[in-house]
Amino acid sequence: MQRRHDLDWVRVCAFGLLVLYHVGMYYVSWDWHVKSPDAGSALEPFMMLSSPWRLSLLFLVSGVATAFLLGKAQRTAASTGDRVRFLGGRSWRLLPPLIFGMLVVVPPQSYYQVVEQLPGGYHEGFLVFYGRYLTAYPGFCDTEGGCLAIPTWNHLWFVAYLWVYTVALWLLWTLSPRVLDAAGGGLAKALKGWGLLLWPILFFAMARAALIGIFDSTHALVDDWYNHVQYFGIFLLGFLIARSEGVWAAMQRSRGIALVLWLGSWLAIVTYFAHFVEVAPPQWLRLLMRAAWGLNQWCAIVAILGFARSLAPGDGPVLRYLVPAVFPIYILHQTVIVVLAHHFKAFGLAPWIEGPVLVMLTFALCFAGYEVIRRMRWLRPLFGLTAAAPATRASSGVDARAA
Repeated sequence: MQRRHDLDWVRVCAFGLLVLYHVGMYYVSWDWHVKSPDAGSALEPFMMLSSPWRLSLLFLVSGVATAFLLGKAQRTAASTGDRVRFLGGRSWRLLPPLIFGMLVVVPPQSYYQVVEQLPGGYHEGFLVFYGRYLTAYPGFCDTEGGCLAIPTWNHLWFVAYLWVYTVALWLLWTLSPRVLDAAGGGLAKALKGWGLLLWPILFFAMARAALIGIFDSTHALVDDWYNHVQYFGIFLLGFLIARSEGVWAAMQRSRGIALVLWLGSWLAIVTYFAHFVEVAPPQWLRLLMRAAWGLNQWCAIVAILGFARSLAPGDGPVLRYLVPAVFPIYILHQTVIVVLAHHFKAFGLAPWIEGPVLVMLTFALCFAGYEVIRRMRWLRPLFGLTAAAPATRASSGVDARAA
């Protein structure tokens, strides 16, 4: 099985983009845990460059990685017990970090959100707040009746969703492997020529047009049906095309037109949102922009994967260091941003100075945290790493990493 170092680089860069995006969330007008006194709309067009597709890309790469892992399990599975052990291994890789994150890593985010947004402020200190956090205190409410739901997983919702999607795919693989094989073969035929762009764009456009007005994006699992359709859909797509060389070659050939369509649809979307700030758009235009969102979502992914296949470096010591670092840094990064951003307010820095400093300090502290985590055997599983570091520095690859 050929290793996909290009997808390793895509995954590393996509998680790195999350740091930039979440620092940006501090400065835009959209709702977030803490907000800059200088928050406004200036950065929002640049945030929209990645909003439609950044998480879909991660779910697609995770689907590809799951296909490689399941393929490895299928070659060695001699009994049902072997298949169950695969699911146990994935659960051990994802659930302890999720639980630990909710109990230890995420609470400071909620604390500073309460400190900054609770009417009248909050003055009882973190330890009192933490006791209330653990007991699901329902009284942190705003003036409009919205209350903070705690405990929460905040940015770790991705881990919860990935585990649920992995379980669903494992059930399909266990109960109906031939159906998956047939679906993969049919999809490989459909995604030829213009089909590579047409059919996924139609899927994402129809999903958004039909569901986004009914189901808000909540990341709460039980009521998040628009996100489930798009994210499980692209996770399954990644699984089905993982070994389809024709599809990956088509992405490489289509990367130029996909890039043009991505940037063109981005320009249309940001113009639309800038114009219809206080005035409701006509329904036909609203539906058209939902379709443009779906086009943007898929064309960005095709362009990124196509260019990565052509230009990404291969394996090397940098990649071997970054691949296992990604998951711990992802777990840490948003809490680091929230804590730093809150305390930086005392310095009164201009955003053009403060923002880059926040980015650099976040990366520095997260990598420092990773250096501690990877050296402590008891901490490693709590951040998605194996209990013991590998004895040899084997070549990394998306076929061996699925978190």
